[in-house]
Amino acid sequence: MAVIWGSPLVEIMRRLKLGKQIRIEGPQAHLSKMGTPAMGGILIVGWTVIISIVVNIVQLIQNLDVAGSVLLPVGVMIAYSILGGIDDYQGFRQRPGVGMLARYKIWYQMAIAFLASGALYVINGGHGFTAIPTVEVWLDIGIWIIPVGTFIITGTANAVNLTDGLDGLAGIIAATSFAAYGVVAFMQGQQFLVIFNYIVVGACFAFLWFNAHPAQMFMGDVGSQALGGALAVVALMTYQWPILPIIAFVPVATTLSTVLQVASAVLSRRFLGRDVRPFRMAPLHNHFVLLGWSETQIVQRWWLIAILTAMVGIALALI
Repeated sequence: MAVIWGSPLVEIMRRLKLGKQIRIEGPQAHLSKMGTPAMGGILIVGWTVIISIVVNIVQLIQNLDVAGSVLLPVGVMIAYSILGGIDDYQGFRQRPGVGMLARYKIWYQMAIAFLASGALYVINGGHGFTAIPTVEVWLDIGIWIIPVGTFIITGTANAVNLTDGLDGLAGIIAATSFAAYGVVAFMQGQQFLVIFNYIVVGACFAFLWFNAHPAQMFMGDVGSQALGGALAVVALMTYQWPILPIIAFVPVATTLSTVLQVASAVLSRRFLGRDVRPFRMAPLHNHFVLLGWSETQIVQRWWLIAILTAMVGIALALI
């Protein structure tokens, strides 16, 4: 269904002039992407929500426990998609290439994450179960799961957002991570979470049909924040959130590269009197673009890394 509606969505975004704005300080190779429709994440979120509700409609009505397990990741995906959509729209109309100011956006992101973590705490009966690799018994961190969950959900939403910088990159990395957690959920017998994960994988694949290089549409914050937030919720619901940095290694590495780049610039100017940065440009994939790697090379190699770390994460979940 997503593939069928992909081309009409591209045309609608073109007519509404919802095109990508490229920052001047970005890689010059990206200037050719100017104007490409940039809210393609609607394709992922829209069909994930519709199909998730349709295939679970009977269980949602009859079983409140099932409703909680299905509606929580779907609700978080919708909430972050709305926030990301507002961010994207402001980037088109009010602050071209910038969007919503970070100092405001982070509070909205944290509010959604806080509510989701609190809901998860209630669904689990006041427990904060955590699976530690090599430890047979789950650790219960109790109400601390709320601040921990708030940090994880907010951080993952931003990590996937930062990863969305090259044709096909964020979609294929997100699909790999959701597939890995689908295996984890299957091993735990969380049937409805398994279904949700692989609906997301299917929707990501459909999006990639139009996002593969050269991209006909970009994901935008409307998709990247939604995928990141939902992935974190899935990790928390399987209690296997400690292995999230491994399964989602590429988004985590991308975020760390950005943090390191900014911190190095600030500290070096303050203490050395000159600007010292470890990368030519952040996030990490832009560094390799400036080294002369093609987008296809970077995306394929990042995907290989993502597959490897996903398998390592699944293996740790088995221990």
